Amino acid sequence: MPASFATATFALNDSQMAVLDPQLDAQRAFDAIRAGGIAIMPMDVGYSLIGGRPAALARIFDTKRRAPSKLNAMLGNDAIARDLYQLSTRGWEVYEAITQDYDLPLGAVAPYRVGHTMFNNLDADTIARSTKSGTLLMLVNAGRLHAKITRLSHAHQFALFGSSANLSLSGTKFDGQDIESAIKAIADVVIDYGLVKYHPWRASSTILNLETLEVVRIGACYENLESLLKRHFGVTLPARR
Repeated sequence: MPASFATATFALNDSQMAVLDPQLDAQRAFDAIRAGGIAIMPMDVGYSLIGGRPAALARIFDTKRRAPSKLNAMLGNDAIARDLYQLSTRGWEVYEAITQDYDLPLGAVAPYRVGHTMFNNLDADTIARSTKSGTLLMLVNAGRLHAKITRLSHAHQFALFGSSANLSLSGTKFDGQDIESAIKAIADVVIDYGLVKYHPWRASSTILNLETLEVVRIGACYENLESLLKRHFGVTLPARR
């Protein structure tokens, strides 16, 4: 199926013309993914390659030439996190401080409810490639388009997984025009919004275990997380290396 390209979907109302329509773009992407396809989507921390069926996720994995140890990340929001994560009171306080009080993007890692109905669209091998030691990695609070498609994901109880839209070891892409042709070739929908919000960081999301507060990956907005965790929770994270 040829990819459907869009630099922007236009939306009109009586008083102004919006140059982007995240709701429509999210619906187009979600419909394609739910039908077994793949979508390239801009998140605030970089472009992502997203699927929701085992064959699509295997194709993403193979096309990217990912190492077997690399895991898929789930797209999530507050409702999905509340449904799936099993956190202590402090874990939820840290989550809310980062994503709500400070409105920062986060790659959250936490224990999850195995066998939840949201995973019914996946097989055991795909779940094994997307979880580790009873924990699940979830990208949360990553922009307007991310918010729209995760709302659809939760409403339909259909899990969305993926990773950065680039060949392995080539670096996260922060502008749609920089995505390799081999990656674009496997996508049924390509949504290009140009430069993403946090492109100056030149890094994808920071990944943090919400229970142990172990830093799995230092990424975008890391110093913001470092500051708020020290200020509000008395936790000192390692300095960026």
